[in-house]
Amino acid sequence: MKTIGLIGGMSWESTLSYYQALNLGVKAELGGLHSAKIVLVSVDFAEIERLQHLGEWDKTAEVLSKAAVGLEAAGADFFMICTNTMHKVADKVQAKVNIPLLHIADATAELLVKNGIKKVGLLGTQFTMSEHFYKGRLTDKYGIEVLTPSVAEQSIIHRIIYEELCLGVVDASSRAAYVEIIDKLKENGADAVILGCTEIALLVKPADTAVPLYDTTAIHADAAVKMALDS
Repeated sequence: MKTIGLIGGMSWESTLSYYQALNLGVKAELGGLHSAKIVLVSVDFAEIERLQHLGEWDKTAEVLSKAAVGLEAAGADFFMICTNTMHKVADKVQAKVNIPLLHIADATAELLVKNGIKKVGLLGTQFTMSEHFYKGRLTDKYGIEVLTPSVAEQSIIHRIIYEELCLGVVDASSRAAYVEIIDKLKENGADAVILGCTEIALLVKPADTAVPLYDTTAIHADAAVKMALDS
């Protein structure tokens, strides 16, 4: 079994979901008392969030690169950035280490392609929804058309992520707002919707909408289990 390196803490609530999913996945595959081999570096999200909103992405890359170097030194065979938004600096982080990065957008896109999804809605932070680093990867590398909410809806989604979900707050009215936006994406032609922020799955569940949801935390963790157990 390979050792999985995790850069977590963005937020720790979703990192907890990763830890659970990875261990459940390994147990499901191997049975008995088996669990995942994991090395975790958990950063201070307050520092990352401040730099994000100041637009100082190079500094965020420095923080994550230091974490990745630590993972490699600790024996990780590959690593994951346990958040969608920080894949904005994924290439810079990957350049600092020799172990491979399991990219969250690739794991998600590969499942979408496997399931025949060609047009998908995307929820996430405003950075993820509005910039090219995530949407462009899905389109340019995998040929998937990506629909995003309106600017006003993006603001709502972004606020709920940072002011509620990253603080562990799960509010029914916020869930209703998200479901309304998801349904609108479906009306606009989306075959499914990506929950492109690792906290969103804490709020919205498949039972909340008839629209197929792609939970990037679960998808990323599942891909990591396969990679860890691949001989």
